[in-house]
Amino acid sequence: MKSVKAFAPATVANVCCGFDILGFAINSPGDEVYMTLADRPGVNISKITGDGGKLPLEADKNTAGVAVASYLKFIGRPEVGVDLELHKKLPLGSGMGSSAASAAAALVAINELMGNPLKKRELVPHAMEAERVACGSAHADNVAPSLMGGFVLIREYKPLDLVSVSFPERLCCVLVHPHLEVKTEDSRRILRNAVPLTDAVAQSANVAGLMVGLLQSDFKLIGESLKDSIAEPVRSFFIPGFDELKSIAKIAGALGAGISGSGPTVFALCNDLKIAERVGEAMVDHFAKLNLRSDVFVSSVNKKGATVI
Repeated sequence: MKSVKAFAPATVANVCCGFDILGFAINSPGDEVYMTLADRPGVNISKITGDGGKLPLEADKNTAGVAVASYLKFIGRPEVGVDLELHKKLPLGSGMGSSAASAAAALVAINELMGNPLKKRELVPHAMEAERVACGSAHADNVAPSLMGGFVLIREYKPLDLVSVSFPERLCCVLVHPHLEVKTEDSRRILRNAVPLTDAVAQSANVAGLMVGLLQSDFKLIGESLKDSIAEPVRSFFIPGFDELKSIAKIAGALGAGISGSGPTVFALCNDLKIAERVGEAMVDHFAKLNLRSDVFVSSVNKKGATVI
């Protein structure tokens, strides 16, 4: 095989209480990569669409290119050459794991071309290196679920320990993306360096509650645990009318709502797709009243992660 096309889905990182340690994948939208083996060594990005000309074609500055280079070095094949096209279907700076999806799709593609020597979870460190280039932090809460699918808990970073978490079959997600851009590095820069003990205890309790709720299909506990004591209090300033938006989502039937990743996209979890559609409409209406256009995506939780298509 000399050419391959791959897809990687959008993700919701943090899931309120799981800052940098939890994320899940949705079915769509996502990024696509078309990759071809080349005669000359190295990674060449020949084309990018859907980014408005904002992303670099230089492989060492693009998450897809960085991920592939890291992978080839790791498997001992630095002489391999590839040409790739990146088709962005995710908005930049949206909080939907845009940079992670590019890296994940590229890694699944190159792994396929190399005969799949690595499992998906073994691809995660190479996607993390791409995240380091994108925002200065090699976090895995977007890249791990984008690659592996479902809910993924990063129990530890050194050494990397990834845990796939079971979840209720009916669980679904609403993502509403207001037409704002929040750079991940900016949203990380405003976070506090120290967390009060009371906030740390509350956050730990909610992470534990969310895990139990997912495992036991306890929708009430899932909703009660969607609280963030660390990032949301400061990041919510980037999102107009955020507190009211969360209330509107719950009134419309959501289990709970929060900021997707670093924002400005807001997510809500629901236990029914029809309810999710109603929640999405209510959230879009809220932003419209603030003179903000927004896009809505309703999806069940993606179980497969990045795939060859």
